[in-house]
Amino acid sequence: MALYTLTNQTIALAGIAQTCSLVQQLATAGACQSTALEASIGSLLKIDSDSVVDVYGGLAGVRHGLEQLQTQLGSRALANPEQARYAAQLVYLQKRLAGKPEMLDSIRAGVGRAQAQAEHFGVLHENVLANLADVYHSTISTLQPRIMVQGDPQHLGNQGTVNKIRAVLLAGIRSAHLWRQCGGSRWKLLLARQKIRHEAQFLLTQI
Repeated sequence: MALYTLTNQTIALAGIAQTCSLVQQLATAGACQSTALEASIGSLLKIDSDSVVDVYGGLAGVRHGLEQLQTQLGSRALANPEQARYAAQLVYLQKRLAGKPEMLDSIRAGVGRAQAQAEHFGVLHENVLANLADVYHSTISTLQPRIMVQGDPQHLGNQGTVNKIRAVLLAGIRSAHLWRQCGGSRWKLLLARQKIRHEAQFLLTQI
């Protein structure tokens, strides 16, 4: 199956949108949609996959992201500027990461450890999230500009919540990598905005 398709690009973009929404939920409310969280963290742990949609465990895994994408692209003004900022930064940082092979190796090793933990404890176990958070903190967060998450200081001061946010941001980097693998780019998003929105709308009817 060809990677460079509108469907694959839309699914990968939905993966990014989903992580940005989850980060915002966690930062402002201290909690988020558990189904979407499990699918996003699961996508990070699924290194080898038969298809783009399989990375998220099926279309249902990015339902929340497709809904967010449809909302964000549905109006001239950004429906959620904060989420859009996170998305732009994730795509930019992924591009920077691509030129750092040693950092990529470090991330792969950390994700490999998390995979082993997830098989034993489950995808959303605190040990798995803490490990992935540490991987993000020691790699991606050293790149400039750092993603500054806005939210409630009470939640941002909770280590468990911080671990989830960092793990989700790492999953966002994974989706950004997938977006580029599928031929996604800033120009693609600008020029095919309505096509992507309609594709997201169509994919939601398939769930």
